[in-house]
Amino acid sequence: MGEHLGFDNEGDRVVAHYFECLDRAYRGWRWAVTVTRASRARVVTVSETVLLPGSGALLAPRWVPWNERLRPGDLGVGDLLPVEADDDRLVPGFASADEDIDKQMLFELGLGRARVLSVLGRDLAARRWRAGEAGPHTPIAHAAPAQCSTCGFYWPLAGALGLGFGVCANEYAPDDGRVVSADHGCGAHSEATTVPSMVTDPAPPILDDLGYDLIESGSVDEAGSEPLGHV
Repeated sequence: MGEHLGFDNEGDRVVAHYFECLDRAYRGWRWAVTVTRASRARVVTVSETVLLPGSGALLAPRWVPWNERLRPGDLGVGDLLPVEADDDRLVPGFASADEDIDKQMLFELGLGRARVLSVLGRDLAARRWRAGEAGPHTPIAHAAPAQCSTCGFYWPLAGALGLGFGVCANEYAPDDGRVVSADHGCGAHSEATTVPSMVTDPAPPILDDLGYDLIESGSVDEAGSEPLGHV
């Protein structure tokens, strides 16, 4: 312990005194010594001694549960990602609001899923997809000749998500096989018929009309006339 830094009254006959910590591994920390005196007693005794962080103390980062630390792409081969029983993104399969599914038939055949997307889970997915690389606010979408909703390679999703999202089926597009928003776009649009020319026009020849050349001509022409001389 180092110098006395002050004290706090923590209750009736209970005082906490603070002392500087001289250990180089705990810079910014301080010792807290709590002393107390029992009722009608004359002797003050030490109740507790603890090392507490002060201003500028080096602290470990706040503990974050694993399900909050997980990021997209962290799941690898063989990894399991359990889903909580009360996950708000899912609801029981019989509570699905998808009108395109024949619930009675699936129930009779035993093909129904235990849980399906809830309205919250669907909205979270829609927000995430629109804000991602396959949404409308990306450079490739801004430079596209038209939106995906007008492209022949765009396959809309079923259900409520089909109103704003589909799957790209163009093997030459950067989003082939991925979910894209209806207002996304790229240069591989099916109606992008205007293709820039790959052949550049040749540069015009450079003609020098002011110069001349000296040509030696000592031969006789076919008519037998004299040499033409210098030209």
